[in-house]
Amino acid sequence: MSRARCHALFLAAVSPRGATTGVAARRGLSAWPVLQEPGMEYQDAVRTLNTLQTNANYLEMVKRERGDPQTQLEAMKLYLARSGLQVEDLDQLNIIHITGTKGKGSTCAFTERILRSYGLKTGFFSSPHLVQVRERIRINGQPISSELFTKHFWSLYHRLEETKDDSSCVSMPGYFRFLTLMAFHVFLQEKVDLAVVEVGIGGAYDCTNIIRKPVVCGITSLGIDHTGLLGDTMEKIAWQKGGIFKSGVPAFTVPQPDEPLAVLRDRAQQISCPLYLCPPLQALEEGGPPLTLGLEGEHQRSNAALALQLARCWLQQKGYQDAGELKASRPSLPGQLPLAPVFQPTPHMQQGLRHTEWPGRTQLLRRGPLTWYLDGAHTTSSMQACVRWFRQALHRCQRPDSGSEVRVLLFNSTGDRDSAALLKLLQPCQFDYAIFCPNLAEMASTDNADQQNFTVTLDQVLLRCLTHQQHWSRLHEEQASPDPWSTPSREQGGPASLLLAPHPPHTHSASSLIFSCISHALQWITQGRDPVFQPPSPPRALLAHPVADSGAMVLQEAATVHVLVTGSLHLVGGVLKLLDPSLSQ
Repeated sequence: MSRARCHALFLAAVSPRGATTGVAARRGLSAWPVLQEPGMEYQDAVRTLNTLQTNANYLEMVKRERGDPQTQLEAMKLYLARSGLQVEDLDQLNIIHITGTKGKGSTCAFTERILRSYGLKTGFFSSPHLVQVRERIRINGQPISSELFTKHFWSLYHRLEETKDDSSCVSMPGYFRFLTLMAFHVFLQEKVDLAVVEVGIGGAYDCTNIIRKPVVCGITSLGIDHTGLLGDTMEKIAWQKGGIFKSGVPAFTVPQPDEPLAVLRDRAQQISCPLYLCPPLQALEEGGPPLTLGLEGEHQRSNAALALQLARCWLQQKGYQDAGELKASRPSLPGQLPLAPVFQPTPHMQQGLRHTEWPGRTQLLRRGPLTWYLDGAHTTSSMQACVRWFRQALHRCQRPDSGSEVRVLLFNSTGDRDSAALLKLLQPCQFDYAIFCPNLAEMASTDNADQQNFTVTLDQVLLRCLTHQQHWSRLHEEQASPDPWSTPSREQGGPASLLLAPHPPHTHSASSLIFSCISHALQWITQGRDPVFQPPSPPRALLAHPVADSGAMVLQEAATVHVLVTGSLHLVGGVLKLLDPSLSQ
């Protein structure tokens, strides 16, 4: 695609040198929220939560303190004590502690659902949230109610306020630390039988690592992410993730590349942690029916295999007899990790896997002529899995008898992630349109505190979208002008059987657009054809662009529209908020 055909549709001005516009300031996108007298409403609680240290500042603080992890853990223990708890109190929660780069949320969801199938009362702490912050703290798989969130929030907030020392550098915990403390309080007061706790970032330096006696630990697939915090090599990241190991506490890992696996093995030996390598799910299926998973995608089989081992280990540690009959032991090779047992999943386990739900990950919504593919992939490894899932789903779907088929990408990425690398992985999906927008559900989001983000300005996020668009343009230029001396290579991401059906490009196939919020992007994509998403009439300026105008006609006439939303869980959350209003209730 030529640069002349790379179009941007800005619905808010971007000032020179990234200065914050008056419009952005008035919308509260670049200023700290004003702390008002606390009310007892849910939105009041979330607005006050947003006044705490931002995630961006928290990451900077952790980078500075990285050389002394004990300082961070001691600070978290102090917060815990000020909240009225001691580290020993957390032992009552029978915690399953899970870290990794890709799939840790899905693994947590599988694990929680399996154990809930046994009739156990479960707690589940995860991050980030998609629509409402209370999603991060769940009881029996459901986000805690607005009333329960509000009650626990103000109780904890006031206790920390009353005990803070104004002379200290940090008198209140940051956003994620506060929610971690709150989750522990909720789980203890709700008297859960167990708690599944997802590590936020890393492991060794994560504030959840004040957990001293988990029942079992798990490591999902490792990859490169948060390099400024965790290190820029797989070995450094593996060392961080292995920081959750505890002496005498069994731990399980999915297969990893040799170098990070060796780091995990050495870390476990130093800590005296028994670490086991999970066999593939296929080994557990041998001699029985195939296991049905509630989450789509081939990569979810690895997450499910780890979840089964974690659940079985927890059940055995707690004296449950119905924990799966052993099939056959497989001896490990010298110098390698011992293999976890191969067993027959029980009916409870099969039920748990089948009924697992985890919105925003390999999620598919069919709405009339539109099919939405939602996956919060934001690393190269998770994006490769996302592309495989998307291609498999397209391969299975029925082609329209008549009329055109249009493919649309809705993308954003944040932080220090390499958007050019992520977009390159998406190129083989043959999108007709690439749409870029910030993770803002709507331009005026002050009435929904769950969606507010005070770490960036409107100018910054729009300029980042422009960078995404420029990467996409360059990729299409390179594709249009291949090296005449190079030999064709097979498409990356899967076997030839999964190659997409021929998809002749339209005259607009290389077009891309930037919208200033998710709502405007969805209005253009759906053209009023989604039976649920029916916003008010869009502003006239929304379609006042040649590419937007011509593309609107194509989308209106298409027999089928496939929309992949990816690159950021926050983007997926904003889309879900608009496509499924019940999630905001």
